[in-house]
This record gives sequence, C-alpha cells and structure tokens, in this order.
Amino acid sequence: MQAWTQYGSLFLDPKKEVFAMPELPDITVYVERIQAMAQGQVLQGIRLANPFLLRTAEPAPGEFIGRKLEQVFRIGKRIVLGFSDEHYAVIHLMIAGRLHWRVPKPPPVRGKTTLMSMDFSNGSLVLTEASSKRRASLHLVKGRKGLEVFDRGGVDVFSCSSEEFREAITRQNRTLKRALTDPTVVDGIGNAYSDEILHRARLSPFALTGSLGVEQIEILHAACKEVLSEWIDRLRAQSGSAFPEKVTAFHPEMAVHGKYGQPCPACGSPVQRIVYAENEANYCPTCQTGGKVLADRALSRLLKNDWPKTLDELERLRSGSLGEDGALGKGPKE
Repeated sequence: MQAWTQYGSLFLDPKKEVFAMPELPDITVYVERIQAMAQGQVLQGIRLANPFLLRTAEPAPGEFIGRKLEQVFRIGKRIVLGFSDEHYAVIHLMIAGRLHWRVPKPPPVRGKTTLMSMDFSNGSLVLTEASSKRRASLHLVKGRKGLEVFDRGGVDVFSCSSEEFREAITRQNRTLKRALTDPTVVDGIGNAYSDEILHRARLSPFALTGSLGVEQIEILHAACKEVLSEWIDRLRAQSGSAFPEKVTAFHPEMAVHGKYGQPCPACGSPVQRIVYAENEANYCPTCQTGGKVLADRALSRLLKNDWPKTLDELERLRSGSLGEDGALGKGPKE
C-alpha cells in the first residue's frame, strides 16, 4: 500500500509529456501551408540565432539567398524546402521545434526560443524551439542525391501494398508499438498516432509482429490509413487558410493518446498507459488486451506480485482495497 500511495501520481498524471514530435498529419499540414504561403517566392535572407541549429558546413546559407522556393515536401518527419538549382533546406523539428509564419518580417532573432527566420517578400518562416536541449536541426544540401541520407526507408502506408506493409512489419519480431514508430519500418508515425492506430485496429501495443495473422495485418494497415487520413483532414480544417500554430500530440478528439484514466470512446473502460523512457503507450484493456492491464515497468517493480492484472484489480488497488499483508484483497479490513 505504501508503494501505491507514494507513487500513485504515475497513475493519476494524465499527461506526462509536454512536447511531442510532430508526426505525419502535422508535417503534411505544415508542408501544405508553406506551399500556400511561400512557394514561388524568392528567399531574401536566412537569419540564424543559434549556430548549433545548422548541422552542415556546405553549402553556405548565403548560397540560398536570391533563389526561388520551387517545392516543399516531406521525408519522413522532416520538411524539405526545395530552392532553384537543386538547393535544399531540410528541417527536423524533433520534440519541441515548431514553425510559424510571420507577416511582416519579424524583429531580429534572439536565440532564446527563436532559432531561425527565412525571409521572403511576403513574410517569414520562423523556427522556434521551446527547449534548452536544442534538438531541432537544419541541414543545407546541394543536389537531390544529397537528400537520400534522410530517407530512413520505412514504407509509406498510403502508397505501399498490403504485401509490402506485411513484409515491413514482420521483418523483425518486435512489439507493434515499436514497429509502427520505427522510421526504418513505417514512415512518419510516432508515439501519438501509433496509440490511435492500435486502438482503431483493436491490437495490443505490445503484441509481437510475428504473432499476427494475415487478416490482423490487413486490419492494422487499414487502421493506419484511416487514422492518418482522418487527422490530416481534421488538422487541415482546424488551421483553415492560416498557418498551424497549435501543433500538439494531445487533442480532445483522440481516443486513447493522452487520455489516461478517461473512458474509452468505444467501450467506456478507463484508458491505461505504460511509461517507458521518454514515451508512453496508451491503450484500452477491454478493446485491445482482452481486459488485461499491462505492467508498467516503474510501478510493477515496486508492487511486484501485487501488480493488478485486470481492471477490477486496478480499481481495488486505487481504492485502497488491499489485504493486511499488502496483497490485493476483496476489500479493506474493518
């Protein structure tokens, strides 16, 4: 009981992460809005507030000034700005990086949160990062072949066939959560949307890919396309003709991600989660794990044999219904 009381906040805190890496739906909308705002415009200047942002020595930023922005596309979770004569700026936002469109040209960049400004005649594309770890990056590349290093090789769920998706997912026998978020396996999916996809497919985040049947893999592939398409459309509608400013991994319309303790929209059971490293897996025990509550590494070490295996046991643990020896019991002793 002491372990439960002391560490109960791990159960009760609904949102451990504050920032999360933008994923395929977010990047898609970023790309579309940059196309609408800046494609066809000539770059008038690049202002860097933090030299650590730029991870390449050549070509120099000055070589991009005066070049027209001809194309904008994504490679995985990276945004690529293609300027004339095959000059490319590759932006990786990582966890806390965000893009903004500012009109008129913003004041001088200071470097505390604003790291870069690309200035065009009609406005500026500004990169900020709300973290002191400075993980966001800018690579400047000359020649399209230089972009190959950024392609991690994961399949595009929209363009790949069912067979190609199956081959990618089952190439290694690993958990579904890890497979979906590995950019060498699947392109553009991260922590948030993998939770939503697995809930839609009614699959456990920790089921092994090698254990899936052909029909389950087809259901998973369909769930990937459905969830990502729905969220692209939803984010497009939310931003409208403006530039997206509230890019987050937490949305009220989500089924399980960031919804720890809240009722599953499909069955009403409380959503559970497992925290590991800097990520977490959110799932519905009733819809995805046959009613089994998966063991959270941090708490299961503390509770040992008392880790709840079902929702009923979890609710008794929360209410303090433990036996005299600290084991799960039928109710509190009088």
